[in-house]
Amino acid sequence: MDAKSFDGIQKAIPAGQVVSAGTNGGALTLDLMDQLVDRVLPGKPELLCMSKRSRRKLSSLRRASGNLLETDVDAFGQRALFYDGIPIVTDDFIPDTIVQGTSGAVTSSIYALKFGMGAGVMGLEHGGIQAEPLGELETKDATRTRIKWYTGLAVFSELGVARISGVLP
Repeated sequence: MDAKSFDGIQKAIPAGQVVSAGTNGGALTLDLMDQLVDRVLPGKPELLCMSKRSRRKLSSLRRASGNLLETDVDAFGQRALFYDGIPIVTDDFIPDTIVQGTSGAVTSSIYALKFGMGAGVMGLEHGGIQAEPLGELETKDATRTRIKWYTGLAVFSELGVARISGVLP
């Protein structure tokens, strides 16, 4: 693991904002989802972020309870899912392979986020995107350009982020 690489939002969430599905992981429930939403203050989170596997499990839970996830069309004409009015976004970089506890079971996490300087999470950048021409290549009929963009992530309010850990398939 590269010490200079991005650790992810998981490392920035304080322990008091983590809802555990169980010591060795546990099944996702609608009660856990409600606890996650309730941890973000004031109001509701602006986004729920999860893996595709977790989204499928949540959809299955809602169907079994007789409620379907709310759906709408986003600005690009794509189907969008909502839980309690909060948009659900799937992220291919949320792993489904986190070992929690001693059982060896692989789990995943679900995140609830608010955005903005006073409310929760905010992306940072320094200097914008910079393009630095490096010149022509000796072995090909081409030129090389280095692109630099210094970015980061800040959590301005501990109550603006929350996580469910240990979600089993």
